[in-house]
Amino acid sequence: MKFDSRRLIWFTVSVVMSLVIGCAEPGSSGVQATQAALPQGPDGLGPTIGMLAEVFASNPVRVSGYGLVGGLNGTGSGECPEPIREELEKYIRQHFQDSSVNVNTLIESPDTAVVIVNGIIPPAASKGQRFDVKVSVLPGTQTTSLEGGWLYGCDLCESRQLGISIRSLAVAEGPVYTDSSDAGLLDGRTGFCLGGGAVLDEYKINLALRRPDYRIANQIRNRINERFGYDTAWALAPGSIELRVPAKYNDDKTRFIRLVGATYLIETPELVEKRIASRVRGLASGPNKDIDELVLEAIGKEAAAKLAGLLSSPDPEVRFHAARCMSDLGDPRGRETLWSIASDKKSAYRVAAVNAIVDSPVRQDAASLLRILLRDDDFSVRLAAYESLVRLNDASVSRQVIGESFYLDRISAPGKPAIYISRRQQARVVLFGAPVYCRSNFFIETPDKTITINAPPDEQTVSIIRRHPKRPDTIIDLKTSLALSDIIRTLCSDPSGTGRDGPGLGVPFSALVPILKQMVDSGAVQAEFHISPLPQEMLNIKN
Repeated sequence: MKFDSRRLIWFTVSVVMSLVIGCAEPGSSGVQATQAALPQGPDGLGPTIGMLAEVFASNPVRVSGYGLVGGLNGTGSGECPEPIREELEKYIRQHFQDSSVNVNTLIESPDTAVVIVNGIIPPAASKGQRFDVKVSVLPGTQTTSLEGGWLYGCDLCESRQLGISIRSLAVAEGPVYTDSSDAGLLDGRTGFCLGGGAVLDEYKINLALRRPDYRIANQIRNRINERFGYDTAWALAPGSIELRVPAKYNDDKTRFIRLVGATYLIETPELVEKRIASRVRGLASGPNKDIDELVLEAIGKEAAAKLAGLLSSPDPEVRFHAARCMSDLGDPRGRETLWSIASDKKSAYRVAAVNAIVDSPVRQDAASLLRILLRDDDFSVRLAAYESLVRLNDASVSRQVIGESFYLDRISAPGKPAIYISRRQQARVVLFGAPVYCRSNFFIETPDKTITINAPPDEQTVSIIRRHPKRPDTIIDLKTSLALSDIIRTLCSDPSGTGRDGPGLGVPFSALVPILKQMVDSGAVQAEFHISPLPQEMLNIKN
């Protein structure tokens, strides 16, 4: 056996504290003595960890920085206040390995623009976790548009400390997405790097005891490790406990934090039975079903047997909460009910049931069940099934990176053809019912007349022409098939031809989106068109 000093320390401290607690009151157990001294809560069933400690380091953190956007084809400007120029020069010299780069020339070029970058680091973020960032033209400059630009690497620090030389919390880089489909939201001088931010460090989660006490801190630590696995919690001091999120909750750390807070500290068979009965009654007829479900999940697998009776409830809300809780506890009966709910075209809980299926620790046959829903008439259900299959790395989703700026996902399941555009976290074009084909005999031209797509009648090829925005006589004409995926690749692949798909026209993702919408509206493609909202939490951020 390998020697583990931390495990030995943990075991030794636990033994010592158990002896101390056991001797706290002659004639009483340590549990009884401790329980009597602690608040019992409104239900009289003992204290939860959330009653004794407060969670810290779980709030979102706003970050900001200055960056440089390139590739603007003359729509940028060289204006840059001196303090910001100094910061940019320092960054560029540190991160550009090519010593021949002339920093002043780069900043002053009309093809670049100095920008303000804003982002929000998610609660309890992991190292490397991606998040959206907002990119805005520096006020007072002559930059007219960021369309088609690329944000060069940028350091992000806490917003209230912007401009002070401190440790960066995140970095940002990537293609800038500008959008005109949501009137009044973006004007070309503002855009997003979808998933362009990356967290630099692991964010720790700490419990701070409301009344520091080493004995209680150790009890809380032991209870958390008992419920969620060894080394989930580590008592650092009488008033502080550090938490490590188990892998099961990596995609939903907020739920893990809530579960810890809902976990009862003292556990006896009698108390567990009373708590389960109380919360099952609440879930069946009370107003706070989310809270009752959370507490039952925190209690653990003992709750599943009592919950099973609610799976046949005539109330669809009760049935869903009971099934999700049982599924999260690893009971296959819960998953079977969730699948029944997801398949019920009259249920209001279909999408929530799909998400719960993939979150369940019992994932046997989940992919095969989700594939069936890819052909559903309700697009929200199809979308939830697709996103769940992506999480499962299922082969039914064929994924390809286009132009180093977005994903092209193709789903070959039967069903009405549909195009979905993702404008959050990851730039994506998703083709449902692939392969999706255009009809022959159509002509599309963008409003600025720089791109035309022409499919002559009775031919199986499409001609795609791109004119240079500043030099109209410069024209590139490429041929492709009627398959929409081929048209997208030809439009947006690297013009140099260095990619595996051969030469393309280098059209940015932000320009592709209205083209696809135009093709659907004109009837060139017989498909539904769906587009996700912009990152709403970012739209209201002021520079």
